Amino acid sequence: MRARSPRIALLAAVSLAALVLTGCSSAGDDTAGGDGVETVKIGTLRGQPHFYQPFLYADHAVDGVEFEVVTLDTTPALSDALVSGSIDFAITGVTPTISSISQNRDLRIVASAADGGSGFIGNGETSLAELEGSQIGIVQGSAQEVALRLLIDDAGMSPDDFELTPIPVPEMASAFASGDIDAFMGVEIGVSIAKAAGGTEVVDPYSTAIGRVNIGLVTTGELIEENPELVQRVVDTHAATTAYMADNIDEWLPGMVEEFGGDEEVFTSALENFWLRSDLSDEYVGQLEALAEAMASIGLITSTPTADTIVDTSFAD
Repeated sequence: MRARSPRIALLAAVSLAALVLTGCSSAGDDTAGGDGVETVKIGTLRGQPHFYQPFLYADHAVDGVEFEVVTLDTTPALSDALVSGSIDFAITGVTPTISSISQNRDLRIVASAADGGSGFIGNGETSLAELEGSQIGIVQGSAQEVALRLLIDDAGMSPDDFELTPIPVPEMASAFASGDIDAFMGVEIGVSIAKAAGGTEVVDPYSTAIGRVNIGLVTTGELIEENPELVQRVVDTHAATTAYMADNIDEWLPGMVEEFGGDEEVFTSALENFWLRSDLSDEYVGQLEALAEAMASIGLITSTPTADTIVDTSFAD
């Protein structure tokens, strides 16, 4: 049986400029109605299965909270919207979140959301040595770039042994298919598209110290301090939604495709490369620290935030 359609006020294609003009966060204002329900603005990306949780929050919301979904185009834009107070929470990448925290922006990861979604795709190569001198597409500043650089180091090689070429995420699979690049370290759904066209995995993208970390639930330190009860309700809703999604892909995925479009078979393949979750295990926190250290070592950030400034483990199981 298909999940019922979420009754959510969707603010589609909202520009960051418009968000900044809205001023204060809804959760920071007196937004509780006569029934004591607080409205939370949750930001995410549109039409991607590993960012889809907020669209189902209404079906799994705990008492005392309702959700308004705001879609933006990039994860850095989600960080900016959180800092401006235009949204209260976001399902977003942990890498741009760590980058923001390293700049003393008041963000905290309060739950995980999805691991994985990466792939190192080539044309039959099974080692980095076979790609020496080749052009490899990267998503600049991403966890995938960090993982690739760690893999290169583990192989006893240097980034100078390759042509690392930044490619926009939507263009990665087509650049590989056309031969503009020889291989790529990228993200879903481009990984599944490339595999369906004959691409093969070069090496395991998750075999470094950063593991599979990718997407988390993020809010501000200010909201945690001012309204921890609300943060707990949001995290509990997120956990219930994520558990449902992990066990019932066949129920919610068709609805996502109907709403946003896309190839359901490709999305199904992509979800096999994701691990939906909400917990904050010691291993996960350690991988976030390793990611921050690696980001600093390759120059993506100039200071290295510690685990206690990246994550608040008070809310997630």
